[in-house]
Amino acid sequence: MTMADERFDGFEPDAIQFLKDLAAHNDRAWFQPRKQDFERLLKEPMESLVAALGDRFRTMGIPLEADPRKAVFRIYRDTRFSKDKSPYKTNIGASLQWAGDDPGSGESTHGGGAYLHFKPGDSFVGGGMYMPGKARLDAFRSAVVDDPGRVRAALEDPDFLATFGPVSSHESLKRVPPGYPADHPMADLLRAKDVTFGRRLTDEEWLSPSLPDTLARDFATAVPVFRFFATLG
Repeated sequence: MTMADERFDGFEPDAIQFLKDLAAHNDRAWFQPRKQDFERLLKEPMESLVAALGDRFRTMGIPLEADPRKAVFRIYRDTRFSKDKSPYKTNIGASLQWAGDDPGSGESTHGGGAYLHFKPGDSFVGGGMYMPGKARLDAFRSAVVDDPGRVRAALEDPDFLATFGPVSSHESLKRVPPGYPADHPMADLLRAKDVTFGRRLTDEEWLSPSLPDTLARDFATAVPVFRFFATLG
């Protein structure tokens, strides 16, 4: 199997057990002798999944970039500013940016696009604007005030809502920020510090060879949302 292989046969059941065992033995002494197992059971299948998604995105016109060399997150945790010094993540994930993002824009790498998260019993797929830069967040708030119809058309698209449900925010201000109407009918969006969406995935879905088709169909319903966010700069 190569990193660019677009064939995806599903994760093996042993991948779930590996992550469960890693959660119970999160230390270098346990992981290092099993690093090849991690790469075979999790890293390589995730890279193949991303490559397979890229093929479907191109076919379906979904404006997301799926490069397995860049999308898959490392298993190693950044413990510099955390009280939890466990060295390894107990999940594997991938980030898919929408096409056209400018790497030099200063936006966070989590500023927009889609996300895949595989963890036994707690997997999900989603996207949106997570930790957007000030310019993008200001542009979103201005769109809410100046063109609410366009915002609603994207975020309340029926197919999108049927798949993911309403958008949400990981963190919101207590009050509408200065310069925006406090009584605006979409004040909850004006208070939001980010705008995200997602749905849970079962372990069975992750193990299925049809996972790329499932995810591509999900993301296809979010195209109006991705395109709207892409206009925010």
